[in-house]
Amino acid sequence: MSIRLGDIAPDFEQDSSAGRIRFHEWLGDSWGVLFSHPADFTPVCTTELGFTAKLKEEFAKRNVKAIALSVDPVESHLKWIGDIEETQDVQVDFPILADADRKVSGLYDLIHPNANDTLTVRSLFIVDPNKKVRLIITYPASTGRNFHEILRVIDSLQLTDHYKVATPANWQDGEEVVIVPSLQDPDELKQRFPKGFRAVKPYLRLTPQPNR
Repeated sequence: MSIRLGDIAPDFEQDSSAGRIRFHEWLGDSWGVLFSHPADFTPVCTTELGFTAKLKEEFAKRNVKAIALSVDPVESHLKWIGDIEETQDVQVDFPILADADRKVSGLYDLIHPNANDTLTVRSLFIVDPNKKVRLIITYPASTGRNFHEILRVIDSLQLTDHYKVATPANWQDGEEVVIVPSLQDPDELKQRFPKGFRAVKPYLRLTPQPNR
């Protein structure tokens, strides 16, 4: 099954390190970051889950819940969490799905046979409160994810959902944003962007970031 941006994230019920998870119910009105890792007790994944735990406050500020996944069983997850907490000096308080029957892996197309026909790839999905998929990134197993980029995308999505703007290349929270080309009415421009804007080209207009 192929998932595309704008699709409703497939709902599922699956065991996890925190008990049985009904995904849409668990997500509630929060944003979600669902990310898969190839296997427990692996070095890159250990650092990734440790860093995710360190981002607890950053995710909370953005109303984001994190949930990880591999095809290992709950018992393996629980033992591995001990290693993560010891080596990364964190407390892991988000669930890790135990997708031993590969039900969720099938729904989210997480097993790529040409990479590995048994283990899940390093994929990540951002899901909004309407349960729509807003970002999909898949990394090779040898490359750990850039979670600063994940936060940056969430900041961009939450900003652009509420204002008629887009975020330019390498944008960081607080920097100038781009006014969408479809907005042309002068009165509406003044109303929406009281700080004004600078037109580099008619289609490229930059304005201070509105308050989120």
